[in-house]
Amino acid sequence: MTPEIIYTVAQQAMIVAVKLSVPLLLPTLVVGLIIAMFQAATQINESTLTFVPKIVVIGGVLLLAGPAMLQLFLDYFKDLIRDIPTLIG
Repeated sequence: MTPEIIYTVAQQAMIVAVKLSVPLLLPTLVVGLIIAMFQAATQINESTLTFVPKIVVIGGVLLLAGPAMLQLFLDYFKDLIRDIPTLIG
């Protein structure tokens, strides 16, 4: 196993990790920003006010994009398992 192969596998894993996390993080970031602006405008400093909408958004994103995210992960995993003989030898 050469260092180039290790770098390639690690790079592919990082790309898949980013592709899996961005659909969850971006909507949560937007909702958090909107709620923070609302809190700043109304001077309501309630920490639970941000928690519930973020959980709802994460649940919605998982319902909508979950199957595609799972398929992306499974495709990567299948390719990795299939390539084990070429990666080792």
